[in-house]
Amino acid sequence: MSSTIKHVSSLPDIPRAHTVEPRSRMGAGFSTFLALPRILVVMKQSLALAIMAAGHNVFLTGPAGSGKTFVLNQLIKLKKYEGKHVSVTATTGLAASHLGGSTIHAWSGIGIRDEIGIHFVDNLSKSRREIIDETDILIIDEISMMHDFRFDMIDQIARLVRREPDKPFGGIQVIMSGDFFQLPPVNRADSIEGKFVVFSNAWAELDPVVCYLEEQHRQENDDKLGGILDAMRAQDIRRSHAEALLNRADKLPPEGTIYTELHTVNVDVDSENQAKLERLPGDEIVYSQTTTGSQNYVENLGRSVLAPAELRLKKGALVMAVKNSLDKKYVNGSLGTVIDFDPATEYPIVEFVNGKEVTMQPDTWELRDGDKKRASITQIPLRLAWAITIHKSQGMTLDAAVIDLRKAFVPGMGYVALSRVRSLDSLYLKGINRTALQISETAYDIDDQLHNKSRADSMKFKDLEATVDVTKFDKPSKKSSGWSEKIEVMRKTHPNAYRPWTSQHDDLLKQEFQNGKTSAQLSKLLGRHEGSIVMRLQKHFGEDITV
Repeated sequence: MSSTIKHVSSLPDIPRAHTVEPRSRMGAGFSTFLALPRILVVMKQSLALAIMAAGHNVFLTGPAGSGKTFVLNQLIKLKKYEGKHVSVTATTGLAASHLGGSTIHAWSGIGIRDEIGIHFVDNLSKSRREIIDETDILIIDEISMMHDFRFDMIDQIARLVRREPDKPFGGIQVIMSGDFFQLPPVNRADSIEGKFVVFSNAWAELDPVVCYLEEQHRQENDDKLGGILDAMRAQDIRRSHAEALLNRADKLPPEGTIYTELHTVNVDVDSENQAKLERLPGDEIVYSQTTTGSQNYVENLGRSVLAPAELRLKKGALVMAVKNSLDKKYVNGSLGTVIDFDPATEYPIVEFVNGKEVTMQPDTWELRDGDKKRASITQIPLRLAWAITIHKSQGMTLDAAVIDLRKAFVPGMGYVALSRVRSLDSLYLKGINRTALQISETAYDIDDQLHNKSRADSMKFKDLEATVDVTKFDKPSKKSSGWSEKIEVMRKTHPNAYRPWTSQHDDLLKQEFQNGKTSAQLSKLLGRHEGSIVMRLQKHFGEDITV
């Protein structure tokens, strides 16, 4: 093993118990449910889905591994099946990529602004206004990382664009998801100092139903790690918890174990990965990404894509999949080793920890603005995985991890890192400081109130649970009995109508389009309907192209 685990000889200072301040400090509209008793009712995923499906504004929360992303994806599929326009967004590009959406800053047009002028909406592009106007459901993931004043800005924009000044978000159903125990919103030195989103006026007016998922699906088979994480959430870290963590500093991963290291800062990640790659013998193969769309959209998308613009690999490199495979051979976060390169394509052949051997082919990430595609990046869906930042690990489940928390610098960082693995036995600790065991004190106040409201809402909406059939929207829609006959008629004029696109036809399409051929000429050349040609060109070059 090329890196050694540093032993930590003394316990870090354990944060003292926090005394909750009077609830009035939590802001207007956030104290109506404070006197509710602790009702022994747990919000299930099925009930949360039913509440959202019924059209309520919702805040979906819960600890890491409780299934928030799973429930959101179920809702997205259900509502798209029903023909609703769902705008999927998140506060960070990384989180947005997990759901296949865009950032909320891009959706609303605010970018990095701290305020909007009186003519802001008038200067929005027509396409931006159309997207906001057509949205039925707005999903905002990782809402805990959004400042209160920016949430109010987005609310104001939606009201103005949709010409519904008296309705929160102009009447859009808003689904927010996040966990206030994870990384908090960051205040820049040159920006307005913001607070948690629950202090905003928009949150008070939305008055969302709280769906607090408490069933654990990541650490469900490990009571020790689950107990530590629960203790951090309850602000009840005991000496036994700290000792259990520090005991992992005495452990080394067994020989041959494939694992990744989590660090707090990028410089440590980059140096670790580069050093490990250079130690491997053999030639280095470089894979460069390809892109479509205008440069500003590509740059925006690039910030959320974990695959590097230039992926450098050697045989023996430890890699991590950064996208889910459609055939379920690997998922985002799966670790493996490059065992060879395909002789025909030079694509890397990876043996994953789960035993599957996969020839990794380029995959595509898209930046979507509602239903419109703005940019795409195509790259081998891998990155070097000897090390990764804790920030970039959010949303991942790791089979094993070596974690360095000696430089933890913000509350919540330790919680995020420790909750990436399934069990204490697969966690190896290089070191830990006091900050790593802390979570924002305001987050504790908020969480206590969210618990109470979720339990009350579970009772209030319990009868909705049986109203959603979670299987119907996974079934393909049935074609009419005459569909085959219609296809045959189409193919008399367009021989390739509704046939899968081959790589040869794709290459020919792009080449001839760039040579100046019109959509009508391409339709005749490739035997497809002109509308199909236009849609395929937009897939490759973005929806802003002129055909």
